[in-house]
Amino acid sequence: MSQAVDAGQVGHLVKALRQVGEGHLVVITGAGISLASGIATFRGTDPDAIWQKDVTELGTFRYFQHDPVGSWRWYLSRFSQVLGAQPNAAHRALVDLERWQLQRGRFTLITQNVDTLHEDAGQQELVKVHGSANRIRCPREGCANGAPEGSLPRSDFDVEAFLARPETERLPHCPLCGDILRQHVLWFDEYYGEHRDYQWPRVQEAAWSADLMLFVGTSFSVGVTDLFLRQGLGRGIALLSIDPSDAAAPMAGLEVLNAKAEVLLPAVGRHLQG
Repeated sequence: MSQAVDAGQVGHLVKALRQVGEGHLVVITGAGISLASGIATFRGTDPDAIWQKDVTELGTFRYFQHDPVGSWRWYLSRFSQVLGAQPNAAHRALVDLERWQLQRGRFTLITQNVDTLHEDAGQQELVKVHGSANRIRCPREGCANGAPEGSLPRSDFDVEAFLARPETERLPHCPLCGDILRQHVLWFDEYYGEHRDYQWPRVQEAAWSADLMLFVGTSFSVGVTDLFLRQGLGRGIALLSIDPSDAAAPMAGLEVLNAKAEVLLPAVGRHLQG
């Protein structure tokens, strides 16, 4: 059975998007957009939210250095779910929104997610500011397979032997220097500017040039959302958030549309194309 769409919310968001005109539409997505694809959120209220079960210490470079086996086991258990997921209606609707806006002006989508659902759906103007689950890299400074530019496809490495017997010797090792490879993600004790794949200068430019910021499925708990909120409020532009929970807006000036993105965004797309 299809879910009901709030016509008032649809009309309100359609009007805001049309007002961008030749300007810059920036969309910032968080873990909530992938919940309908079967991926648990991190800080969300769903029962399987990652932080309901694991402490933030696991997502650090410090933990990887201390226990690479434990770090890899935790991430493989998480990424087996992430890499097997498929885009949902919200991801596809954002691809349509990108095409629509690029006929008129600028569009940038910045995701905090490390899944591949946006690119699998066909998103082009995409920034994965926290890295990507389908790539790994060398942790050694100066190695070409590591920061600030290098990474390797996860699919090039067979992790089944490690999963069968989790030992250091069975972990993926860098083919250049021999060091144990790490996840190609931004950990909690690292910085946005540490790898060029995070595209931090592009993220900053988007915060400074956006004419409308649309947040989808984010809990506003990391540095990148703080940057956009501060810049958006300081410049007095429209800030909208799609969030199915009853949580209050984290600050005045942000308008929350209480709806599921996979329901609201396709309806908005139909009106924009009509």
